[in-house]
Amino acid sequence: MSSVLLESNLTSLPLLHRGKVRDIYEVDDDRLLIVQTDRLSAFDVILPTPVPGKGQVLTTLSNFWFSKLNHVLPNHLTGIKPESLVKTDEERAQLAGRAFVVKRLRPVPIEAIVRGYLAGSAWKEYQKTGMVCGIKLPADLQEAQKLSQPLFTPSTKAPAGEHDENISFDQAAKLLGVPRANAVRHAALSLYTQAAEYAATRGIIIADTKFEFGVDSSGKMYLIDEALTPDSSRFWPTDQYKVGSNPPSFDKQFVRDWLEGSGWNKQFPAPKVPADVIEKTAEKYHEAGRLLMDV
Repeated sequence: MSSVLLESNLTSLPLLHRGKVRDIYEVDDDRLLIVQTDRLSAFDVILPTPVPGKGQVLTTLSNFWFSKLNHVLPNHLTGIKPESLVKTDEERAQLAGRAFVVKRLRPVPIEAIVRGYLAGSAWKEYQKTGMVCGIKLPADLQEAQKLSQPLFTPSTKAPAGEHDENISFDQAAKLLGVPRANAVRHAALSLYTQAAEYAATRGIIIADTKFEFGVDSSGKMYLIDEALTPDSSRFWPTDQYKVGSNPPSFDKQFVRDWLEGSGWNKQFPAPKVPADVIEKTAEKYHEAGRLLMDV
């Protein structure tokens, strides 16, 4: 098992931002260094207990998807080796297998969520209203049921410690403008559809996922952040999927389920997560990577 990195500490580059799970450093006016730590967030709160090796899985899997889906939408990778930007062996060790050097882009200020199945918060909303993010769905759908077509259900981007809010497409269009909102929806649905088709051949259902996009000074759009990992997606094993029940997930749902049963109020601070739950979560992350990438 790789060493655990709760947070990076680089002196070679200025730290711009420490996010929920990523640390971002400035390389220059055009590029950033992103370090994927082993921090885990749930319900928009950073947990005090890291997941060993998680950052490497997220980095390797994101690189895999960036390459596989580059024909759908270009991504923010520069191809520069992260280790070339720091000065000491100790700093290079922090970056090993868990960092990207990326184009410095202006993030699109929504999260682009695509749902192919009725699960999680969408299932809860549907039970109450018969709708998901303002989209009316047929009556009598069951939990985990495949939708007739994937739904684009954007959300706001909340600061750390605050909760993202689902919004309608019309609200997204007011934030982004209609042309950009349409472009984001088209890109997100195209990326999801192609990824889901591939994952199905590897025994994994991508129930839903979240994409983030950025634009350059000319307005060209890129896939940014990370993509189609257990942090941003709900992965289900095909052989254990059954309509009407919540399948076991290759993602942090295992931790979410423990937190839901712990009595925690989903506000900071989060409780420490038991070692056996963390170990099981680490196994799920590594298994997802192994199945999807055949490694």
